Amino acid sequence: MKFRTTVVAALTAVVAASAFVLTGRAQRPAASYQHLNPVIRLLQQKQPVFGVYRPSPRPFRRPGTPPPTTPPKSPAELATETLGYHLNDFLFDGGPEEGVDEALPGIREYVSALIAADASAKTPFFGLVHPLILKTSNIARAGDAAGRNISRELNLGASGIMFVEAGSAAEVRKGIAAMRFRSHGGTRPDAVGMAPKYWGMSEAEYRQKADLWPLNPEGELINWTIVETPEGLAHVKEIAAVKGIGVLWPGAGTLRQLYTTTDASGKRTFDQEKWEAAIQKVLAACKEFHVPCGYPANAGDIEMRMQQGFSVFVMPWGEQGFKAVEIGRKAAGR
Repeated sequence: MKFRTTVVAALTAVVAASAFVLTGRAQRPAASYQHLNPVIRLLQQKQPVFGVYRPSPRPFRRPGTPPPTTPPKSPAELATETLGYHLNDFLFDGGPEEGVDEALPGIREYVSALIAADASAKTPFFGLVHPLILKTSNIARAGDAAGRNISRELNLGASGIMFVEAGSAAEVRKGIAAMRFRSHGGTRPDAVGMAPKYWGMSEAEYRQKADLWPLNPEGELINWTIVETPEGLAHVKEIAAVKGIGVLWPGAGTLRQLYTTTDASGKRTFDQEKWEAAIQKVLAACKEFHVPCGYPANAGDIEMRMQQGFSVFVMPWGEQGFKAVEIGRKAAGR
C-alpha cells in the first residue's frame, strides 16, 4: 500500500510537471482559482461590492425642465469618462429592461469605445477591469425571445445579467439556462459576438470561462435576480432557492411605487412600513439560502444597509454616487 501511494504521488507530480512544460501553467486545485471577474472574487472573499451605472450621453433631466442645450457625449467621451473613475467594482446599465432592441445599439457603441480605449487590459490575478452588468427584459413577457435577448447581451461582453420582476423559480431557471452555452448544459447559442474582445481573450478561452458562477466554480458570469412585484414577494423563498443566482435584489424603487397610492383628490401616500417590510423579506430569503443580497444605495443609507446584511450595491454615475461608493468602501475597510 505504501509503495502504491508513492507511485501515485510520483505520477501526479510528473503529470503536473508535464502540464507546466506544455502550457506554462502549473496545475492548481479549484479552491485556489483566481477569478477574472472582480464581483465574483469579492463575493468569495465575503467583501462588499460597489458599482455604478455607466455614464449617460446626456445629463439627468427632471420632468418639466427644459432639454439640455449641449450635444450628447460621444461614445469615445463616455469611455474616457469611465476610465477616469477607479473606485467601482462593476458598471451597470438598466436600459435593456425597457427594450433590448432599443438599448443594444448604444451599449454596443459604448463597449466598442471601451475596447478602443483598452479597457479590457488585465493584470495578473486582477482580471476584468470593468465587468458590465446588464438588465434584460422581463423573461415571462418576452417568451421565446428571452433567450435570444440574453445571448445578445452576453455577446456584447456583459459579465452578468439581471432578471427583472422575477415572479417564479421556473422563470429564473429559464433565464439561467439562457446564460449558459449548450456545451455547459444551457441553451445559449454558440455565437460569442464581441465578448472575447472586450474580455481580452481568444474565442476558445472565452467559451471556457463564460459560464455561470457558482454553478461552475470557475465560471466568470454572474446572475442577478430582482424581486419587485407582489408575485415575486409571494414566491421569494422559492426564487432564492434557485441554484445559480449570484445576487438577489429587492427592487427598492419599484417596490416604493407598489406601496404608494393616490386618492381621489390626487394626494399621494407612501406606506414606508410596508415598503421596508418587503425589502426585509427579500433580505431574509437571501440570508436563509445564503445568497448575497444587493441594494441600490445612496450616501445616506449605504452604511445602514451594510449593517443589515446587504453586500452588493449599485449607485448612480456622478458626484452623489461616487460619494456613496467612498462611504461604503471606508465602512468596509476597502
